[in-house]
Amino acid sequence: MRVGTFCVAALLLASCSADSGTDTPTLSGMQHQDGFVDLHWNEQTGRLYFGIEAFDQQMIYQAGLARGVGSNDIGLDRGQLGATRIVHFERVGPRVLLVEDNTSYRAISDNRDEQQAVRESFAQSVIWGFDVAEEKDGAVLVDATDFAFHDAHFVAQRFSEMEEGEFSVDSSRSVIYMPRSKAFPDNTEVEAVITFSGKPTGQILSTVAPEPSLVTVHVHHSFVRLPDDNYEPLPFDARSGAIGLGYGFDGYLDYASTIGEPLQINYGRRHRLKKKDPTADTSEAIEPIVYYVDRGAPEPVQSALIEGARWWNEAFEAAGYDNAFQVELMPEGADPMDVRYNVIQWVHRSTRGWSYGYGVIDPRTGEILKGHVSLGSLRVRQDYLIAEGLLAPYTNESVPDAMLEMSLARIRQLSAHEVGHTLGIAHNFAASTQNRASVMDYPFPLIRFADDGSLDLSDAYAVGMGAWDTRTILYLYQDFEDDVDDHDARQKILAETVAKYKYVADSDARGVGTSHPDGNLWDNGEDALAELEHLLAVRQYALDNFSERNIRIGTPLAKIEEALVPIYLLHRFQIRAVAKLLGGNYFSYAIRGDGQTPSAIVPAVRQRAALNALVDMLDAESLQLPQGLAEMIPPRPPGFSKTRESFPRQTGINFDAAGPADSAVSLILAALLNEQRGMRLVAQHAADASMPGLADVIDAVMQASWYAAPDDGTAGPIARRRNSLVLHNLLRLSVSSTAGSEVRAHAAEALDSLDDWLSARVGRESNRARRAQYVEARLQIEYAREDPAYVETLPSVTVPPGSPIGGD
Repeated sequence: MRVGTFCVAALLLASCSADSGTDTPTLSGMQHQDGFVDLHWNEQTGRLYFGIEAFDQQMIYQAGLARGVGSNDIGLDRGQLGATRIVHFERVGPRVLLVEDNTSYRAISDNRDEQQAVRESFAQSVIWGFDVAEEKDGAVLVDATDFAFHDAHFVAQRFSEMEEGEFSVDSSRSVIYMPRSKAFPDNTEVEAVITFSGKPTGQILSTVAPEPSLVTVHVHHSFVRLPDDNYEPLPFDARSGAIGLGYGFDGYLDYASTIGEPLQINYGRRHRLKKKDPTADTSEAIEPIVYYVDRGAPEPVQSALIEGARWWNEAFEAAGYDNAFQVELMPEGADPMDVRYNVIQWVHRSTRGWSYGYGVIDPRTGEILKGHVSLGSLRVRQDYLIAEGLLAPYTNESVPDAMLEMSLARIRQLSAHEVGHTLGIAHNFAASTQNRASVMDYPFPLIRFADDGSLDLSDAYAVGMGAWDTRTILYLYQDFEDDVDDHDARQKILAETVAKYKYVADSDARGVGTSHPDGNLWDNGEDALAELEHLLAVRQYALDNFSERNIRIGTPLAKIEEALVPIYLLHRFQIRAVAKLLGGNYFSYAIRGDGQTPSAIVPAVRQRAALNALVDMLDAESLQLPQGLAEMIPPRPPGFSKTRESFPRQTGINFDAAGPADSAVSLILAALLNEQRGMRLVAQHAADASMPGLADVIDAVMQASWYAAPDDGTAGPIARRRNSLVLHNLLRLSVSSTAGSEVRAHAAEALDSLDDWLSARVGRESNRARRAQYVEARLQIEYAREDPAYVETLPSVTVPPGSPIGGD
């Protein structure tokens, strides 16, 4: 039965009161679209009506932003989708309720009483209530205008969370957008131009909205028919690399499960894909998966997006499909928000930011109904900037091809990466340690030295599917013959994959304090220490060659800083990779009987090598810029303001030669003095005295900073600012409410020892700058002892952003 069928011929409406307080014309005066939910548009009043015949029939409801705000920080982008919900219309007297069912708690049973018990135990949510405008023979007409205007995507809440001000929907400045409000047999799409009015209090809205007190976006609502019951859900296996059901990825609770059996049920996400002939080695699909690329993406980016996304067909071919995954240019006039199209959308923002792989998912089964990729357009420029910084290519007015080639190589990989998420595949942040085994890692450009000693970027990014990707597609999408047990066959595929390839999930890789040494973002190589050493050599080569040649002729010299930032901090992500060896733990997502090693501590010799490598980078001489480089960078000229992509400075408008060092030191200390790492170090040393402990780490930091031989000349200010950062990090650690008591104790003990050291030297230090710092340091320790809240007033370094170089 269709959800919306409202017979115009059968209904002759007299004027009746609508929510707007105006008279509603008869249906004969409205534009009618017959579809899944019928639409009736009154051009004269600007009101949109739903025609509803079927009640208590479940459907999918999805809200999203067709047109966004344009700020990565706020995170409300063009083409952004919200959660997929299961809803139904419910008639209660003169009202029609749009009710969201609670799919987190279920009873998978034929016993209706059992199902009812679960429904009555957990809350539902009434998303909206409509007044019946007219009815006939069980069909009703309801005014959906105010529903279309409501803040279904929580835009105002996001503004408030970002401290941009309190905003609300201004209905007088909001209208139905009919060009993208359409009814189709299996889905109905409604779009509204919504204006949020308020008093802006932050710094972001004024950079992206012409009038920051009035922010207008397009909110899109989709009502979608539930798919048929012929899809077989795929039980979720944590080892597989599949994304779990729902936005929490943890599935649902089945209260009809037998006692002793798992209460929690989870499914992997995937598209519906079946072979025409499952018995054939290679077969066409009954219905191939087709993705469409945004026509708004410019060339040569558009072609790169198509080419990269098409890599996935390699994996489907390996699974025995013939041309089952296709990528085309979006048809002219098609709506990217329409649930019928899998899309790769090109999104512009005021600053560089993340890209995403979303989707419309059936919450009951994990079936992907629509893949929706949003790619940030500024990332290609970030890779271009990195290449400029590495190559110093502008010897004259000609522009070499190497930067564009590297940038497009990254866009191909990025397109493949985000499409992978919409195919149901999670991140694999261990792939970089196995010869770039997956596009689902975050790839750092592979930079090598050529035979002539110059830098070679020709293999900066991998081409095509990784081996792990192919195995994961095989696991998710293989269509087995009728006489094959699907579960056993998939378990065999998975066992072979686990035996050969590493997998570290997103949640176990993000954050400086995570523990798996192979789970890293933006790293390269099997040996983190060797790659750090290599990157430091690349960095030094690029810095030694830094000059006017890093920017084009006619560009303000102050913009040398833009190219300098990612090169000076080229090793920032490898710092984290090396730090994870300290207190590190190689673990697997083992299940009983699969033969995997559950966990293994990183050997002591490896941990100590990592510690030495990290503290060596605190040397003030190595933190300096090459001689003359800072003097080459003048203050910013008019029209070229300093941005967050610039180094921090304490010198006013002038470039701060010690600012880059502040950033590098902050990154190193954040890794070494992380609270969670500290507790692991304490625990491992207690269990085995040969393993380094937190005291060893703090001692090494102090020996490389405060207790090191003093630096003079241009290295002197860098050394003193480094020492202050060490002090501030220890002070914060000593009073942290989230740190373990033993971590705080070690920090406090180090501060006490430092205070004694300073007390013995302050009176006989001949260098006035160092003596002044000793006095200040003792005062800060004293203030913190008297009032721990003082620590909150200490300045912190705002390091220029690293992620996203280009990733998810």
